[in-house]
Amino acid sequence: MRIAVGGIHTECSTYSPVLMSVEDFRVLRDEALLEADYFNFLEAEDVEHVPLLHARAVPGGPVSRPAYAAFKSEFLERLKTVLPIDGLYLAMHGAIKVDGMDDAEGDWICAARAVVGPDCPIAVSYDLHGNVSQRIIDQIDIFAAYRTAPHIDTRETMVRAWSILVEGLRSGTRPGVAWAPVPLLLPGERTSTENEPAASLYRVLPDIDKRAGILDANLMVGYVWADEPRATACAVVTGTDRDAASKATEEIAASYWNARKNFRFGPVTGTLDAMLDIAEASTTRPIVLADSGDNPTGGGVGDRADVLKALLARGWQDALIAGIADRPAVEACFAAGESGTLTLRIGGSLDFSSPVVEVAAKIVRLDDPGPPGERQSVVEVSGIMVVLSARRRPYHNIEDFRRLGLDPVAVRLLVVKSGYLSPELAPIANPNLMALTEGVVNQDITNLASERRQRPIFPFDRDFDFTPKARFSARWTP
Repeated sequence: MRIAVGGIHTECSTYSPVLMSVEDFRVLRDEALLEADYFNFLEAEDVEHVPLLHARAVPGGPVSRPAYAAFKSEFLERLKTVLPIDGLYLAMHGAIKVDGMDDAEGDWICAARAVVGPDCPIAVSYDLHGNVSQRIIDQIDIFAAYRTAPHIDTRETMVRAWSILVEGLRSGTRPGVAWAPVPLLLPGERTSTENEPAASLYRVLPDIDKRAGILDANLMVGYVWADEPRATACAVVTGTDRDAASKATEEIAASYWNARKNFRFGPVTGTLDAMLDIAEASTTRPIVLADSGDNPTGGGVGDRADVLKALLARGWQDALIAGIADRPAVEACFAAGESGTLTLRIGGSLDFSSPVVEVAAKIVRLDDPGPPGERQSVVEVSGIMVVLSARRRPYHNIEDFRRLGLDPVAVRLLVVKSGYLSPELAPIANPNLMALTEGVVNQDITNLASERRQRPIFPFDRDFDFTPKARFSARWTP
């Protein structure tokens, strides 16, 4: 039995002016794909796994058309050369926006289907913040999505999709997919599965899996910063019984719709000034402040200096900002050398509308792992430590700080570009504050431009009725 493995995985804010290129992606091919952390579970008796190409990037702006075309072309060529195969597993995200194209995942999966033909089952795994379309559903046989946000079940979700594929091939049973769009779009920061009502909604999904005729039940929050027609929440169910799948799909969709007015932010949340007022009055440490509007793991540009500017205006001491994407500033630091001082322009290196500060900086540490794009520098600015990165990236793991000789627990105020905090940072936050800052993934969603979004949709629209109705994949015939 031969199963090919590949895919493309990122999340794109259509409000970002910064296109992603080939260089923004980590690309796995051949044995490197099978040995990677995400894929090293791919072992089963009598199964030969055939690695193709998997491209993954930190979320950002739309993917450039040439970059997407290059990845897609290579993936399809590799797929053609390994035929015949018994199954295809695609590890996707669901919220890719390619410049000038709608529904990039639909395009990718349709192209794969055209190569493998109608008899080869296709299984996909998705981020719960992905957007689904009928075009996607019509090409697949198995669908599984994350059930946690923050995402701590990425590997588990991939195993679910792959296991259903393997079992279906062994038993000769062909699963099918049902789904029901829900006209509802909320940000991940208001639908974290660590908070109610999302916690309860997701807690029931494993029980639905146990029903006769159901293999995998999913609730998709969707991606609100995509102003495109397919952007919506939905329920998606993989099963072997159409009636059972239809019932479960409509039940999940209705439960989400009925809870729509109950979603709230988890941490203490407010304007940047309000959060800094709370921080100044706090006697505990470390206070962790999330700069939510510029969060790179949500699609933010990551180059805004709003918070640094505000802290300087308040004369704040003992703060660590991690980090700001600014390659020119990093290169200037490397030119000056460690322990040097220089006048530094920070911010606005990628999106020219981003705020900028000009400061006198002392270079505390330089980190040079090799490629210029991976360089980092730590500078001190008027008692504030600032981490600068040559590329867009988050600082959500403790190891990110240790590498730079920094201790996030030791500072009074830790600022990270994030929405809900990562599983490693949340436990140290004392308290956890989220600032409603500006940026291309800002939380003021009802004021986002909605030129292409399907309407009506909550909370952009409020006075309309909705009753979920299950739809089936074109491949799941009665």
